[in-house]
Amino acid sequence: MYDSSPTADTDIQQASVTTRGASTIAEKYEELSMQFRLDYEKIFSDNNSKKTIVIIPSLTIDQGILAKVNGSVYYEERMLCLLMLLRMPETHVVYVTSVPVDPVIVDYYLHLLPGITGYHARQRLTMLCCYDASSKSLTEKILDRPRLMNRIRNSIAPGSVAHISCFNTTSYERDLSVRLGLPIYGCNPDLLHYGTKSGSRKIFRECEVPFPDGFEDLQDENDIAEAIAELKNRNPSLQSCMVKLNDGFSGEGNSSFSFKGLDCSGNLVAKIKTQLRHSLKIVDNNLDYDGYLQKFKSMHGIVEECVEGETRQSPSVQCRINPLGEVMVLSTHDQVLGGSSGQVFIGANFPANNEYAAEIAHMGTCIAASLRNKGVMGRFGVDFISVKQSTGWKHFAIEINLRKGGTTHPYLLLQGLTLGKYDAESGTYHTANGEPRYYFCSDNVVNEAYRGLSSHDLIDIAIHNRLQYDGSMQEGVMFHLIGALSQFGKMGTVCIGKTPARANAIYRRMLQVLNKEVRRYS
Repeated sequence: MYDSSPTADTDIQQASVTTRGASTIAEKYEELSMQFRLDYEKIFSDNNSKKTIVIIPSLTIDQGILAKVNGSVYYEERMLCLLMLLRMPETHVVYVTSVPVDPVIVDYYLHLLPGITGYHARQRLTMLCCYDASSKSLTEKILDRPRLMNRIRNSIAPGSVAHISCFNTTSYERDLSVRLGLPIYGCNPDLLHYGTKSGSRKIFRECEVPFPDGFEDLQDENDIAEAIAELKNRNPSLQSCMVKLNDGFSGEGNSSFSFKGLDCSGNLVAKIKTQLRHSLKIVDNNLDYDGYLQKFKSMHGIVEECVEGETRQSPSVQCRINPLGEVMVLSTHDQVLGGSSGQVFIGANFPANNEYAAEIAHMGTCIAASLRNKGVMGRFGVDFISVKQSTGWKHFAIEINLRKGGTTHPYLLLQGLTLGKYDAESGTYHTANGEPRYYFCSDNVVNEAYRGLSSHDLIDIAIHNRLQYDGSMQEGVMFHLIGALSQFGKMGTVCIGKTPARANAIYRRMLQVLNKEVRRYS
């Protein structure tokens, strides 16, 4: 299934041609985007049109932060959910990874395609690989390999309209887009500042969406101390606040400051600055105060109030702006946060609480309209903190993520398996047969005892214990991040049920079965 065909020297030379300057690259990228808009209007509403999707599941983020994520190279497997696109009989998929994906994992996805045989789908799937497990991002690895880029070009089906789908879009993805001559269905890198912590707050302010009191565009320790002091002056009862890097991942760029035990009289800025080193609690346990400040000076960031409340939830809304500028709310989730700080993404329930799902969807639509007017395209998510009050729920927008996220692949799996749709007005999802469905998903199913379990072992356990997703019932378990299981004892899961209680019960049973199975051989 992996393409290793030889490449002509002339093709290699063509693949190595680069444009002569950053402005030329940006202009060429915009030309590709303009053509994509025309192609989208003509082709993409037709499931039988000839299309090729080149999937580049690169996590192109700060490598220091990414290095803290165990098995990060296997996070490239999360976008295998897009193999569900092969249910369209004229669609071809080219999937590129850093390291090979076990064929049993690919087969695991393909055999569940509704209305399409695995054989038919395999004829339209090309798996390509860098054979490089280094910490460098996948996109950078591809750019270093002109022969691989040429194989990507040669894998595009003749006569098809092609584009790139990636996890996030940076200058590296833009360079790759221009080198391949393929548009990206994603945000222009020049607009990524709208998805930083500082940029998010500006969008929220423009849209008049509630968000925590605070300050953005901070650059150093002095700015942090002054912002914390001003927050306390504005709100003397404030107990704690958050300090966040502009660009973080799964909460790893966050820290918190508590006023507990601090004498707030006199020169508060000086006292806070003295106290910061000892009182700032950094989410990333492998990052000390000096290292955090160094990253803050490089990335810049914000300080904002902690949202307090006896009953709190962390919902999110996922939206899409298509190439025609049309806005759609795709899904809502209630995030499950954990870790010692309570800020690390563990998993999510879909859909979000029906008491407020429509409210956050409306806010997401307003935010999407603002981003569209600034030229943003593609999928993005908005995170909230919601507090239950006597008059109802009050929502505070926290950040915009201009990329795919931890809830993208679970929803795409559900949609691909059931051919259903989320209704933002009612906050419910229904399959093609009109039945409601719910799920619990997680990228952090971790147990040291799972180390050594191969892809074959996991699927064998699932089949023998009836954990496997059942297409006739449209319930069960779908696994992802399977490649990380043997080395890291870690994987992801989407547990689909007819009710929220049923979905969570399936998740609990899955854990019971796995734990029982590993004890058999311990």
